[in-house]
Amino acid sequence: MEVTSKFNPIKKSNQFIAVLLLTVFFSSCATVLGGPITAHQKTKPLPGEQERDVRIVALVADIILFWPSAVVDFATGAIYKPKQAK
Repeated sequence: MEVTSKFNPIKKSNQFIAVLLLTVFFSSCATVLGGPITAHQKTKPLPGEQERDVRIVALVADIILFWPSAVVDFATGAIYKPKQAK
């Protein structure tokens, strides 16, 4: 005779871990804390143009906390410093 229960602690913990991992993965430092993303950050420089500067603190935080989040920052352009107003 098998006893079944509606509350399965292993299933609940697996769901919690999955949600936690997704939250960490999609919350990359520069995307969340870097402010609005400008067109300069999104646009890849043409040949001969100056390269975009990387936010070093955000990159190091991404690598230390959860390295796949660096991919999100580079994909969104949030990892790059905004262009300075002249």
